[in-house]
Amino acid sequence: MSSKQEALGMIETWGIPALIAAADAATKAADVRVMTYEMVDAGIVTLYLVGDVSSVQAAVDAGRSAAERVGKLLHTHVIARPDSQLRARLLGDSD
Repeated sequence: MSSKQEALGMIETWGIPALIAAADAATKAADVRVMTYEMVDAGIVTLYLVGDVSSVQAAVDAGRSAAERVGKLLHTHVIARPDSQLRARLLGDSD
C-alpha cells in the first residue's frame, strides 16, 4: 500500500503506562504499524500509527479505551490521507 493512501492515527496520553497500554491494544485490534512516539513536557506522550483508514480508526478506538482504563487519555485523532509534507515532518517519510 502506498503511504499516500495510509491514514495517520494519534493517541495522546499523560504518562508512559497509558501510552503502552494504548499501543498494545491498538496493534492487537487492527492491522496498523506504530511509527513512533513523541514525548513533550509535563509527561505528555503521543503515539503515531499508520495503516488503512478503517484499521487506524479501529486501532485508535481500542487504544483510547485502554489508555482510559490505565491512566489519563488526553486526545485522539485520525487523519485519512495526510499530506506528504506532514508525513515527512512527523514520521520521516519521503514520497
